[in-house]
Amino acid sequence: MEKQKNAVGRRKEAITRVFLSKGTGNITVNDKDYKNYFSLVYLQNQVDRPLRTVEVADKFDVKITATGGGVKGQAEAAMLGIARALVEVNAEFRPALKAAGLLRRDPRSVERKKFGHKKARKSYQFSKR
Repeated sequence: MEKQKNAVGRRKEAITRVFLSKGTGNITVNDKDYKNYFSLVYLQNQVDRPLRTVEVADKFDVKITATGGGVKGQAEAAMLGIARALVEVNAEFRPALKAAGLLRRDPRSVERKKFGHKKARKSYQFSKR
């Protein structure tokens, strides 16, 4: 594998493009180190979870471009993108990643606001008289 593999991850409004190439385990998001970009430790763990699941954390360099959404959405989109790219690199990773639930796009997104309501399900205060 000389060429880099790329994949797309999505979650809520966030979209990430993931480029996977042979390397030493550097993960950069929008040209910053992922530990600086995702300052919360649990989000950093989310991002490198697919790499740790198949135990190749120090064999690949990952370059991520993230747009849209918030920090959590971007972290989880990056997680899906990395998992998809790993499967492209080596199909034998698929069962392990699938068992860990890393290949599933999370379908939950924000419910739309309804008219006559304050938010999607919250109503205005009811006044009897």
